Amino acid sequence: MCSWCYGFGPELEKLLKRHPDAELDLVMGGLRPFNKQPTTPEFRDMLREHWRHVSTASGLPFSESALDRPGFVYDTEPACRAVVTARVLEPAKAPPYMKAVQLGFYRDARDVTRGDELAEIAGECGFERDSFRMHLDSEPMRIQARSDFARTQSLGVSGFPTLGVAHGQQLYLVTSGYVTDDVLEYRIGEIERLVQRKAAAG
Repeated sequence: MCSWCYGFGPELEKLLKRHPDAELDLVMGGLRPFNKQPTTPEFRDMLREHWRHVSTASGLPFSESALDRPGFVYDTEPACRAVVTARVLEPAKAPPYMKAVQLGFYRDARDVTRGDELAEIAGECGFERDSFRMHLDSEPMRIQARSDFARTQSLGVSGFPTLGVAHGQQLYLVTSGYVTDDVLEYRIGEIERLVQRKAAAG
């Protein structure tokens, strides 16, 4: 439910297509987990402004009607937990499921704070809907989602999206924030050259 992460998706896809052997490790950052307060007019206006910036940068569609839902609570934990659930049940389906949740919220104004809606999207992505719904509400998935949030914090992530690349036990920051795929490619190349220089230096 991070608009810049939604906008970043196509750029990441272009990068991964050029690196088919790369392994993507999805970690949920949380953004606004466990929020209980309905959105205020001021907060909705702020989000609309963000969404217009993302739409301009990425060309992706947005429906602002999601924000017009009376009493809407912008709690990102259920959507994060749903992606974690997809990752646990069928890892290969987790990235397309995350994309489907993002499209559901931003393009189609679906309420992805609701478990039933998240399970419905899972069914559309090839999961068994009722089984997914059961796992989504389970305590292990709640714990795993909180573990993702804690991992994000332990890595010092302060912005979304954040992309890192691992070489051995070392994790290198590629970006903290939206950039295009050519910038990602350049930065990864710089990191690889740095790793090679370190290796050569012994």
